[in-house]
Amino acid sequence: MPAKVNLHLDVGPVRPDGFHELVTVFHAVDLFDEVLATPAPALSLTLRGDVDGVPSDAQNLAWRAAVLLASHAGVRPDVALEIIKAIPVAGGMAGGSADAAATLVACATLWNVPSADLPALAAELGSDVAFPLLGGTALGTGRGEVLTSVPMTEALHWVFALADHGISTAEAFREIDRQREAEAAPPALDAEPLLTALRTGSPQAVAAVLHNDLQPAALTLAPALADTLRAGEKHGALAGIVSGSGPTCAFLCADADDAMKLAAALRAEGVGRATRVASGPTPGATRVG
Repeated sequence: MPAKVNLHLDVGPVRPDGFHELVTVFHAVDLFDEVLATPAPALSLTLRGDVDGVPSDAQNLAWRAAVLLASHAGVRPDVALEIIKAIPVAGGMAGGSADAAATLVACATLWNVPSADLPALAAELGSDVAFPLLGGTALGTGRGEVLTSVPMTEALHWVFALADHGISTAEAFREIDRQREAEAAPPALDAEPLLTALRTGSPQAVAAVLHNDLQPAALTLAPALADTLRAGEKHGALAGIVSGSGPTCAFLCADADDAMKLAAALRAEGVGRATRVASGPTPGATRVG
């Protein structure tokens, strides 16, 4: 399942159900987690890769996805899950949501659940879980789970600077609510400038309108991210943005060669704990075997 970056994220007021109203543009990039599902006497979860702090029990969203799908199918959740992680943990790139979506796809194959049933189950699990099923680029509304595909004619090339700590999504939303306490007018929710830029196929046009309402909250919670953003733009990025709730910083580059150069420059300067080069859009759920 692919990671995502929010090219645009407007955070509206809190809804009666406790979620925030969102208008966002998701963009899937070719950083992938892999989930293996094997019939077993009971549900278990094994983690491999960069998994520091990731639970391997019922707190894990993939575990909950298996339980939910089994209940929907009328079967016991007797499956051994193995997650091989490459998406940054607590990095604002929806790695946990991608794992949950991949679990739905894998277990649906084992338990003969129609793929048409999966989006509603994904939305029940979390606001970001439906998008990895779809992949590509998509406009998300509601709390992010109502998706409309956005056609793109050109690839976008990215460098992701990984932080040495995480920011919880809930913490970021609490912080943006705190920062907005004194604001009288509700924030505007409008992704049209970004959608217009995507239609041009120009990375320069997209760079000019990247937007994330959660970025001020992330910078408050992790002030060093401001230095990371400045370093990326100093070394040639068209634009930098905090990915989702952070703390991963995403840098849009003019082309693949510029992305490789930027990643090397950031590594040489010691920015973040690691860098990843990726491109998008990339397809969503892919079943292998």
